[in-house]
Amino acid sequence: MSDVTSADGTRIGHESLGTGPAIVVVDGAMCFRDSGPARGIAAALATHLTVHVYDRRGRGASGDTAPFAVEREIEDIAAVIDAAGGTAALLGMSSGGALAARAAAALGDAVTHLIAYEPPFMPPPARDGAAAYTAALTAALERGDRDGALAAFFARVGVPDAAVETMRRSPGWEGNLAIAPTLAYDDAAMGDSSVPDDLAAIGAPTLALAGSATPDFLQWGARELAATVPGATFALVEGQGHAVDPDALAPHVVGLVG
Repeated sequence: MSDVTSADGTRIGHESLGTGPAIVVVDGAMCFRDSGPARGIAAALATHLTVHVYDRRGRGASGDTAPFAVEREIEDIAAVIDAAGGTAALLGMSSGGALAARAAAALGDAVTHLIAYEPPFMPPPARDGAAAYTAALTAALERGDRDGALAAFFARVGVPDAAVETMRRSPGWEGNLAIAPTLAYDDAAMGDSSVPDDLAAIGAPTLALAGSATPDFLQWGARELAATVPGATFALVEGQGHAVDPDALAPHVVGLVG
């Protein structure tokens, strides 16, 4: 363990393992080191890379400092990169892929490579649904309704109502409620769900990935990211969906970074 301090003084939970070029794993919504794919990904990469995993602010062992802005999360990534020696690749998962891409655009040469797995940017016909989710999430959080915020998120990602009711009765629901406010952070990173034009400024070698078993509309974001970043490549991870197997992901990442 070697926590870092972000530019605004927020303490960020962080650790590293492995040997080789540095890479930082940027989690998606509702995920942190002890709840999500980061540790499995780190284990799959550690024989080739030095993998830095951290808790995004407001989650796990990390603090949080108001007011929030996407720029604060980019500063958090910069602090982890500093701990990695001043340069590192970024591997962003889902909405963490959007955040990692924005960080790559902002941090310049500090980011050596960018890999984004299924960043959920949406084609124009789907953006009304994204806007409706933003409105529902914002309203729930403004009234202090964390349960409602979670329900809006799970509905957005296609979890059936009956499954959400089962989740409410599980021991993990209290943990979900604790980090529900951070759903707004992922939503802010996504913007209006289009690929931001400023990602064309990314100079790092970039690989946008999607699972071959993922529906086309979820592959769209990775394909569009690859079309936006100069020189970027798109590839499919065979047999995988949104919850990608770290061992299937690893060869693509190592092939670019290692």
